[in-house]
Amino acid sequence: MVSRNTLAALSSAAVLLTALAGCAPADESGPSAGASASPSGAACATGALDTQTAGKLTIGTDNPAYEPWFKDNKPNNGQGFESAVAYQVAERLGYPAQNVVWAQVTFNNAIAPGPKTFDFDINQFSITPERKKAVDFSSPYYLVRQTVITTKGSKIAGAKTLAELKSAKLGAQVGTTSYQAVNEIIKPDAKAQVYNNNDDAKAALVNGTVDGIVVDLPTAFYMTAAELDNGVIVGQLPQVGVPEQFGLVLDLDSPLTGCVTQAVDQLRQDGTLAVLEKQWLASTGGAPELS
Repeated sequence: MVSRNTLAALSSAAVLLTALAGCAPADESGPSAGASASPSGAACATGALDTQTAGKLTIGTDNPAYEPWFKDNKPNNGQGFESAVAYQVAERLGYPAQNVVWAQVTFNNAIAPGPKTFDFDINQFSITPERKKAVDFSSPYYLVRQTVITTKGSKIAGAKTLAELKSAKLGAQVGTTSYQAVNEIIKPDAKAQVYNNNDDAKAALVNGTVDGIVVDLPTAFYMTAAELDNGVIVGQLPQVGVPEQFGLVLDLDSPLTGCVTQAVDQLRQDGTLAVLEKQWLASTGGAPELS
């Protein structure tokens, strides 16, 4: 986790690292996809937030918590991109690490309608109009591309185009934009195989139930390098419409949304997000575009 004492160094390096970071967002300085009206300084003052537990900030994520977003399935160790981002947001809200509490929440439960057991949740949630009917989002902290992966020797290992994937059996985690991408971009006339989590999807790939799976790009790099024997990145899916953005999830109409968004905006503007991406996420080199 990046400490308060290192923020000055982070800020001074931010411009350079933004230029160097291969997978850094192209531009997150425009209108925030999940932002609400800017809150007053008093509303976001330390100790003024109406959190789940007085004096504590409860952050939700799934179990398992996957790399490179988290490390060793321990969200509370401050390692991995999303763990580091979560602690930086908490610090900007006035909650040091010792006052942060983690809650296990499945992906689908976090974005389902109804009261939440967390103040915000971080778990690679793409900001979509449909989801915004049930939950609030902060402004985006990461821009993402969906990616097809397989193993050497697979019939799609050498695919260069979407047309070559039409007859393939593809899988993805339930409720994710990865699953949506298979159905809308690759195979609009057929459904992807659906799995409870990425571990189940990966197991299906290994045992041959599917020819490939779709995950976000950093996860694709990690899986093919560290978790799959002979893993191969087939390619990134085309960007359709507005770039896909990850945001923090909050309860619908949460009084915290404006303050959380303000914290994320500060991290983007002072370069901290770019530094954390450089530290924790692989570059996009070696991931071709599928046409």
